[in-house]
This record gives sequence, structure tokens and C-alpha cells, in this order.
Amino acid sequence: MATLHQTPDLFALSDIRGPVLRPGDDGYAEEVTGFNLAAPHTPDVVVGAAGADDVVAALRWASATGTPVAVQATGHGANYPVDSGLLISTRRMTGVQVDPARRTATVEAGARWGDVLAEAAPHGLAALCGTSTDVGAVGYTVGGGLPVLGRAYGYGSDLVRSFHVATPDGTLHETDAGHEPELFRALRGGKHAVGVVTSMETELLPLRTLLGGAVWFPGEHAAAVLTAWTGWIRTVPEEMCSSFALLRLPPVPQVPEPLRGRFWARVAIAWPGDPAEGEELLAPVREAAPVAVDTVEVMPCTEVDRVHTEPQDPFPVRESSLLLHELTPVAIRTFLDQVGPDVPECPLLLVELRHMGGALSRPAAVPDMVCARDAEHLLESVAIVASPSDAEAVEHATAALRTAMTPYGTGRTLVNIHGAPGDTADRARAWTPEIHADLLHLKQTHDPADLLRFGHTP
Repeated sequence: MATLHQTPDLFALSDIRGPVLRPGDDGYAEEVTGFNLAAPHTPDVVVGAAGADDVVAALRWASATGTPVAVQATGHGANYPVDSGLLISTRRMTGVQVDPARRTATVEAGARWGDVLAEAAPHGLAALCGTSTDVGAVGYTVGGGLPVLGRAYGYGSDLVRSFHVATPDGTLHETDAGHEPELFRALRGGKHAVGVVTSMETELLPLRTLLGGAVWFPGEHAAAVLTAWTGWIRTVPEEMCSSFALLRLPPVPQVPEPLRGRFWARVAIAWPGDPAEGEELLAPVREAAPVAVDTVEVMPCTEVDRVHTEPQDPFPVRESSLLLHELTPVAIRTFLDQVGPDVPECPLLLVELRHMGGALSRPAAVPDMVCARDAEHLLESVAIVASPSDAEAVEHATAALRTAMTPYGTGRTLVNIHGAPGDTADRARAWTPEIHADLLHLKQTHDPADLLRFGHTP
């Protein structure tokens, strides 16, 4: 097995297959940089793990030396800078093996959802991924994972059958519903609190295509579109997955024409059923206001990125979320007062309301730590923070929106899009008090030295 040893000059390499890099080494900056450029990492050392053995060896060294540990695959969820310690980069661990007979995929820690979809598609199968297939499948799943087709099929973590996970003492566990079930539970919604997942086995869906895309309206019609959408979602089957968003798109080449440099109201949908039925269901939305752009069409599941059209290139981002109950007329008015067309100076790139419920509201078949099943909506905001002045304006707008909408909230967030974790009370908003206490207990059991303390941990 690979080993990592401490030497008088702090670190030395012995048998690790992947690179072990320190600040100043060739490849260090590339290895530590993730998708979110607003959270730059400067660890004392980064291990570019080539496989589970490298992860185990790195954790054993960290445990022996008391070195704090972070883990990163793609860095989409990098909302907290790693400024010391050890960063385990799993970007080389990209293996995906599909078992079409069992309808499962075994996914290594660094594989992206796009990798999984590409392997599954030839078998008429699809993965339950989120709004960007560029996101790491494992990091998404251990945070619960809110899929594009969530109302139809539930959370990403609902489909996981097993994990291979290395705990901070360097022990590799295989855990599922019947073997170390509490550890299995913590890895479905507890994020990276108790260990570093090296691979997972997850179920796949018998699905080749979906009806998806978005209907774009000029932003001045935001109130009419939002009112129509909130009424429409009360009438649709649970398989209809949708969101309402306000977007202030910058005038940059990365934004396609004719969307570039304008303020928009958008309804995005994903429907896994009969396309003709989906089109019929969508008709009232299209009638809410003059439609400027309509991208809704039947698409292969491998092209699900076309539903939400998220940025593909890294950029400095600040995100935040709040889980909500029903959107009452007062809540809608409050929302528009904060980020609607009458607030032209709003610095938030996107503010989105995702329709929850359906399969997302049903209890997991096996106990987990996802605490959003009572929510009817998710409020998410995203902003670019390219300068200190940007950051100040964005923080003010984010805090004001959260404060204004808190009376309509459940009091919790989604751990994957919570944003930069603050103090203990702020971090705890991702879980109910009972589940937070359970997660703390499991962390004390598997990580008593709190080595895995970077990012969103309890």
C-alpha cells in the first residue's frame, strides 16, 4: 500500500502513485484550483490521488501528524478556502463502470456526472444528476444531491446502494444499508464530515430522453410570470420539474446572443414523461407574458445541461440558499421587492425558485441526513465576486434577501449550495437539530480529532 512519510523538510513521497505537491511546485496551482475561483486554496500539501490506496495513505499520514484534511474533485462546491493542511484531490479518479443488467453505475470519487451519463446512455440508462453535468458525482451525492428531475425521482442520495469510504484513521470501509448503516446514513446528506468517499454504487434510471429547456421572458414581466408559475405548479403532476429564475446576464461573450447583457425572467422545465403531454402542460406558462426565447424540446439525457444552461468555465461565485414553505402572495411580493425589476442595482446574477415536493418530499427508503423533504421551494442566489467591491455588494444583497424571505422559510438550507459556511449555528442550518446532533456524534466517532474540518462540516 502507498505510504506518505514526514521528513525534516515536512513532506516526502514514497510509493504514492499520484503527485504530492507543495506551494511553488510545478502543477501545484493547477491541482488546487477548483471551479469556484472565489475560494482559492493554499494548502501546505496536495495529494493528487490516483486511487483509493493514495487516499488511504494520505489520511493515515494526516492522522499520524494531526494535519487537517480537505477533499476536492471539481471544486464546484468550494465555498471555503483551504489555507493550510492537506488537500486530497480526487480529479484523477474518474472511473465509471455501468452494470446494465442491475441498472447501476460504480463511480469513482473524481468522476463528473457527464462521465456517468456518457457510459449509461448506450444502455438506455441515465443518472439522477443536478443542473450541471460538470459537477463531481460523489461530492454532489454526499450532500444529498438535488436533481433536475428531483420531483420525479427524489434526491441523488436516494439512489445510492453503497460507498467505499476512507475514514480519517486511514481505514477503508464498504458501507451500505446493512453494513455500518450509520456511516452509510452520514454519507447521504452529511457531506464530508466523517470520511473521504473513494467510490460509490448508484442506481440508474431507464430513461433515454426528456422534454426540457426554458421559456425566457423580458424581465419587466417578472411579476406576471412568477404569479402564473406559482399558480401553475399547483396543478401539474409531480413528474413535472420546474423553476422560476430572474437573471441579470452580463454583456460578455460567454453569454449567447440574444440573452447577453439583459434582465430576464425564466421558467425552466424537465419532464420525463410523454413529450406531447409535457408540451400541453406547459401551455399556461407560455401564455403568461410575451415569450422572447423558447428552448424547450426533447433532448437526450446526456444533454440535460441545456435545461439550466449553467456556466461551464470557472468563475468566482458566491451562492446561498434557503428552503421555503408555500409561496404566498405576500412572499412573492417580498421576493420581487428584493430582486425584481424595480431593483436595477441588484448585483445577483441569478435568483432562482425551485419547485420541490413530489418524490423530494417522500422519506428515504433507508435513513439519511437530507433535511429538505418538508420544503415546497428552494430559493437560491448566485453572484459573481470578481473584486472586493463586488463582494461587499453581493454580501449585502444576499443577506438582505435571506432576511426578507426567512419568515417564509423552513429555517434550513441545502448543504451543497449553502454558500460559505459561517459559525456553528450557521452551518447547522443544513440539518434539523436532531440530525445535526446525530451527525456530530458520528463525526466524533469516526473523526475524533476533527481532521475533516474544512468546508461545510457540523
